[in-house]
Amino acid sequence: MAEHRSMQRAALLDAARTLLSEGGTEALTFPALAERTGLARSSVYEYFRSRAAVVEVLCEVDFPVWAAEVSAAMAAADGPAAKVEAYVRKQLELVGDRRHRAVVAISASELDAGAREKIRAAHGELVALIVEALGELGHGQPRLAAMLLQGVVDAAVRRIELGAAEEPSVVAEAAVGMALRGVRG
Repeated sequence: MAEHRSMQRAALLDAARTLLSEGGTEALTFPALAERTGLARSSVYEYFRSRAAVVEVLCEVDFPVWAAEVSAAMAAADGPAAKVEAYVRKQLELVGDRRHRAVVAISASELDAGAREKIRAAHGELVALIVEALGELGHGQPRLAAMLLQGVVDAAVRRIELGAAEEPSVVAEAAVGMALRGVRG
C-alpha cells in the first residue's frame, strides 16, 4: 500500500511539473492534476491539501536536484572565475528542462507564506554555492555579490523563458559577461 501511495504521489508531482512547464502556475489546478493522473479530484486532496502544498513538495524535491547540478558544474571548473561562469551557464542550460521550468514557474507564482519561505531558503542554498568563489575573486562583500549575481541569472532565465528576440546562447553570453566583467561590456 505504501508503495502504491508513493507511486501515486510521484505521478501527481510529475503531472504538476508538466502543467507548470506547459502553462505556468495558472495551469496547476487539482482538476488538471486529477485528469493528468487518472485520479478522482477528491483523491488528489488525499496527497496534497492545497496547490501551495504541491508547490512546496516540488521545491523540496526539485530544487536540490537543480542545486546539485549547478554545484557539480562548479566543482568541475578550475579557478574562481571559471566557477562563476559555470554557476551562471549551468543555471541557464537548465532552463529548458521540464523539472527546472517548473521550479522557475513556481518561483514566479503567488503562494502562501510557507511556500514562499521554502523557495527563499532553497534560493539561499543556491546563492551560497557561489559566495566562496566571489570571495576568492576579491569581492569585499561576497554574500551581497552572490545575491546580485543570482539576480542577473534570474533576469536571464526570465528573458529566455519569455522567448526573447535573442537566442538563449546570446542571453547566456551577456549574463556571463556581466557576471565576470560587470556592465563595462
